[in-house]
Amino acid sequence: MPSASDLAAADVPAPDRARTALRAARVVGLLALVGAVLAFPGLAPDPFILSVGVVIMSYAVLATSWNFVGGFTGYISLGHASYAGLGGYATALLVLHTGLNPWVALLLGGAAVAAIAVPVGIASLRVRGASFVIVSLALVLILLLVFQSWSEVTGGSNGLRLPRPFGEDVPRPEQHARFFYLHGVLLAVALLCWWAIDRSRFGTGLKAIREDEDKAQALGVPTFRYKLIAFVLSALFTALGGGLYALWFGFLDPIFQFSILTGSYMVLMSLLGGLRSLFGPALGAVIVGYAMEYFKNEYGDTQIHLVALGLLLGAVVLFMPDGIIPALGSLVNRFRPRTTSIREVTQAELGERRAGDEQEVSR
Repeated sequence: MPSASDLAAADVPAPDRARTALRAARVVGLLALVGAVLAFPGLAPDPFILSVGVVIMSYAVLATSWNFVGGFTGYISLGHASYAGLGGYATALLVLHTGLNPWVALLLGGAAVAAIAVPVGIASLRVRGASFVIVSLALVLILLLVFQSWSEVTGGSNGLRLPRPFGEDVPRPEQHARFFYLHGVLLAVALLCWWAIDRSRFGTGLKAIREDEDKAQALGVPTFRYKLIAFVLSALFTALGGGLYALWFGFLDPIFQFSILTGSYMVLMSLLGGLRSLFGPALGAVIVGYAMEYFKNEYGDTQIHLVALGLLLGAVVLFMPDGIIPALGSLVNRFRPRTTSIREVTQAELGERRAGDEQEVSR
């Protein structure tokens, strides 16, 4: 004889049970992901692997930060390395020339870059498509020339060296572990902000801009203001990621800080994982970051890692244009119970309801 719990479960429609199971799976997956991140420094077999984890986490921060613009508005920026570089130099110069606490300098540097991004966004967001890409690239090249030439302040081609924020007495492996967790906290804040925007009226307006900006403007969406806010938020988190990486690495070089490849990596990571998904850029950062470090470790200073990344980008565009996470989501949807706007009722269920109604009337 069926129990009460079995009867209660039978009363729940199959689509509702599927949604509940999916939510539970997401919660379990999120907890497992958090647990893996927290456990990684303790499980890393050596300091090199731990340093690779820091690099991958830094890429995840940058790609997620880029996704505020690329994922919401559809504007493809190849010049986001400019904000990461500015964040790194702003943090370093504040520490070296004012003696500020490194963490205060990091926050002030990020705020300064966000302030700089306002006029840059006002100028660049007036164009679209390929014109916006060219403007973003031009900014990186201009900053590269400026910071190379301004050697009295930036160190020029000789670079700029930063003191360790935790002191010289802390071993390098412990430094790696601490910065891994700090990058994880920054990534969590960026993901939470992206998630909140995605479910807000502001996020709906940004998605309307992505789908058809002219129609969105005709419907009353303040398109330019929305784009500018997303652009400044993206620059802020990118600058914080660049500043945190600079504090960990301890050395700044204009050629590395303002590299066009860095912006290209952000785009590739987001495309690979899923441009419009929450965890897509972070997943892409894990894959691309690990692949780059593997090829660099195996083949040294050769450019084979660039060839591999080019092939990876081509494969993504050809076979998974929406990214890994959307592709997996589409695969899961094929096995979900199909839902209809009006729930179908069988003849047996109708008979049971009528019998129940007759009993109520007889009472």
